[in-house]
Amino acid sequence: MSWLVALLVLSALIFFHELGHYSAARFFGVYVEVFSIGFGKKLFSFQWIGTQWQISAIPLGGYVKMKGQDDSDPTAISSDNDSYTTKKPWQRIIILLAGPLANFALAWVFFYAIALGGPQALSPVIGKIVKDSPAQEAGLLNGDKVLSINGDAISAWDELSESIKTSQGTMTLVIDRNDSRHFITLTPRISETTNLFKEKIQQRMVGIAPAGVTHTLDLSFTETLSYASKQTYETSFLIFQSVQKLLTGVVPAKEVGGVVSIVQITADATAYGWMSLCFFAALISVNLGVLNLLPIPALDGGHIMFNLYEMIRRKAPSEAVITQLTIGGWMILLGLMSLGLYNDITRLMQ
Repeated sequence: MSWLVALLVLSALIFFHELGHYSAARFFGVYVEVFSIGFGKKLFSFQWIGTQWQISAIPLGGYVKMKGQDDSDPTAISSDNDSYTTKKPWQRIIILLAGPLANFALAWVFFYAIALGGPQALSPVIGKIVKDSPAQEAGLLNGDKVLSINGDAISAWDELSESIKTSQGTMTLVIDRNDSRHFITLTPRISETTNLFKEKIQQRMVGIAPAGVTHTLDLSFTETLSYASKQTYETSFLIFQSVQKLLTGVVPAKEVGGVVSIVQITADATAYGWMSLCFFAALISVNLGVLNLLPIPALDGGHIMFNLYEMIRRKAPSEAVITQLTIGGWMILLGLMSLGLYNDITRLMQ
């Protein structure tokens, strides 16, 4: 059942991505011939408002086929008024951006739902204390709860961590220890650690780790909006960073996952409740948005680059160039999909 839910979630994310393209195309008067969820053989279809809506056999994505625009045949252009080809480059760019933007907007909706449900946050309660660290030397103990740092209230562990990283000089902590307040003064030290991508970095640290205590956030209306916006931005930035680290070799190719990993993680998330499912759905939605913006021909980002070229040079790239680059783009995409599938199978076998 969880795998069925995962496939439905993935299909819904693809649907909203393509719906973004579809809506923008119709707004600019472009005729949309086909709206497909999945690739390959058509399994089911119906005709509505002039468009063929269909579900296809391979659930690895989807597409909106507009008049005058076909990734499988870049030379299939049309000079009709309702053609994608005859629209101004800036209009085409908006149509192309509408898909990824729909994914970012959908992720925001998921994070907003999480905020309404009362998300969990890691409390600023100290667990492990490193031997001979500034924290131990200052007298911090396991179970101490940090209330403020240098007069700024602390309500979550990420706030505590950020305050230490960005601190300058000595810090004054107000802590709750067995229902009594204590004032602790300490000075962080610059130490070597690893970040999320396992890179070695220098960072101000005091030698503490969280106790794993959590609490439910009770957010106001404005805080709910802020939470959804912040989570969407931070998740998007993290995915952009991950792609950059992958391209520069910091993240090894074996970490690339495919559709099997996506479905498996989403299926696992359903076992932990709707909030966990919403979180991973938001994460995957942002992934779809970011990856489609990559400047690879056959992706939205590649077509945006073609249109930017046309805006700057006042002429479109030649059909031969577009065809060659599109073929190259498909080869890159098929290579990445094969790598992801290979890694998925390897992980399942292990």
